[in-house]
Amino acid sequence: MKIGIIYPQNELQGEPTAVRDIGLAVEAQGFDHLLAYDHVLGATHDREPKLWGPYTENDPFHDPFVMFAYLAGITTTLEFVTGILILPQRQTVLVARQAADLDLLSNQRFRLGVGIGWNYVEYDAMGEDFHTRGKRVGEQVDLLRQLWGEPLVEFSGEFDRVDRAALLPKPRRQIPIYMGGFADVALERAARIADGFICADGAADAFEQAARLQTLLRDGGRDPESFGLHCNMLKAKGADAVAETVARWGEAGGTHACVNTMGQGFSTAAEHIDYIAEVAATLRKNGLM
Repeated sequence: MKIGIIYPQNELQGEPTAVRDIGLAVEAQGFDHLLAYDHVLGATHDREPKLWGPYTENDPFHDPFVMFAYLAGITTTLEFVTGILILPQRQTVLVARQAADLDLLSNQRFRLGVGIGWNYVEYDAMGEDFHTRGKRVGEQVDLLRQLWGEPLVEFSGEFDRVDRAALLPKPRRQIPIYMGGFADVALERAARIADGFICADGAADAFEQAARLQTLLRDGGRDPESFGLHCNMLKAKGADAVAETVARWGEAGGTHACVNTMGQGFSTAAEHIDYIAEVAATLRKNGLM
C-alpha cells in the first residue's frame, strides 16, 4: 500500500517556505505521495443560506497545481494528489491543460482527485452554477479523458462544448482520476466512472464506504482489484493510531492511505516534520512502510 501525507495548510498560515520544507521532508522520510486540499476562496459563514463546511475566510490554501509544479521541480519520487480539486467550479479544458502539464513536468507523478464541494459563494465568485455541480462533474471527467487521449476533440455536452480542437502536448498516459464525497450518489458515480475513490475517515466512515464501493463495483461489472481505495486518515491521532489504521485499511482492500498531521497542536513546519518522522519510524517498525 502507498502511504502519504496531507499538506497541513490550516496551521501554516500560507508560509511559502513550509511548502518546500514539508515537501522535501515527506520525500526524504520515504512517503509515496503528498496530498493537498483545494479552495480558491474562503467565505464568512454569516449568511443565508448557511455554509456548512469546515473552512472560512480565515483558512489559507495554496493552489494545488501551482504548489505541485513547484515541488515537482525539487523532488524526484513524490507523487502529488489533489484530495480533492473542486472540479465543477473550474473550466474543464483549463484543468485538462494544467493537469497534463503537471503530469508531464513531474514525469507522471500526478493523481487527480476531484469532487463537487460545498461552498456556493466560491462557485458564484468563479462564475459557475453551484446547483448543477453533481451533474456537471460526470460530463467533465468524460471530456478530460477525451482531451488527454484523442487527437482532435468534438464535444457537445450540457455544460461544455469543444469544436474540433486539440490539447497539446498531451500527457503520456490517462491521468488517474479519483473522486471523493460522502453521499451515496458520490459513491455510485465513482463506481461508474472513476479510477478510484478518496475517503475521509473521520468525516465519514471510510471502512463502510470501502465496502459499499466494492459492492457497487461488482454490481456494475467492474473489478474491485483495479479500483483505487484511498483513505485520508483524519481520525487517527498519534503514530500508533496511524499504524493501526493503515493495517486495517490494507486488510479492507485499501491501496493508498494519507496521514493527517493537523489538529494535534502543531504550529510550525518543524513540528509537523518531526511528527512525520515519528510516524514514518512507527510504520517501518510495524512493517507497514
